[in-house]
Amino acid sequence: MSEPFYSHAKLYDLMFPGGGPSTDFYRAEADRHGGSVLEIGCGTGHKLIPIASDGHPCVGLDLSPDMLAEARRKADERGAAVEWLQGDMRDFDLGRTFDFVFVAGNSLLHLHDAQDLVSCFRSVRRHLAPGGRFAFDVFNPDPRLLAEADGVRRPRESLSFTDPDRGVVRVDVAETYDAAAQVTRGTWHLSTDAEPDFIVLPLEIRSIFPQELPLLLSLGGLRLVDRLGDWSGRAFTGAEPLQLCICGPA
Repeated sequence: MSEPFYSHAKLYDLMFPGGGPSTDFYRAEADRHGGSVLEIGCGTGHKLIPIASDGHPCVGLDLSPDMLAEARRKADERGAAVEWLQGDMRDFDLGRTFDFVFVAGNSLLHLHDAQDLVSCFRSVRRHLAPGGRFAFDVFNPDPRLLAEADGVRRPRESLSFTDPDRGVVRVDVAETYDAAAQVTRGTWHLSTDAEPDFIVLPLEIRSIFPQELPLLLSLGGLRLVDRLGDWSGRAFTGAEPLQLCICGPA
């Protein structure tokens, strides 16, 4: 898990402002399946607040109290009714089921051990209503990019943002890849001209390769109903950078 990375919720929202085709996709899926919605690893509510605004009863589960506090503030500001709960995606019991459950933005990849992923999937299975669906997105690992993770600090210009208090914030990342663990171990540096490296945080992300994913799901009592390669619904061929998965009970 990467709890320290999510202890700066307002900066996280500036770096990852949300919206766009991923939010549109999950809103459409919630509408398609109707009823109640659970987002696991909900963060600051980028996707769940719009879904709640569409009229769905929503629950958001996250491990980080900082992210949940910001989610509550944003939901209250927008008049969206969401039940926000602190909990661990590896093992949770909310005592109810949901028509649509989802995990967005590579959040599953914070679970590095296969057993943790299976435990998460079993928890999801227990919370799926009859006919319910579970969706998630994870990146499709590119061995060439993983091999280039050499520990050198490099700028991520696409992630630079403007903080109202600090001005322009630059983001640099240094990563190495642990092939045995299938984990990319990164160190993120946030800097301004006046404050170099005012935040330095670790972020470790697992890779789930296409052939192992259905097996992990089956061990968790789920089956892969469909796998898409982009937010428009194009079929996954293996060449796409995204694995967008729709699952049901096994």
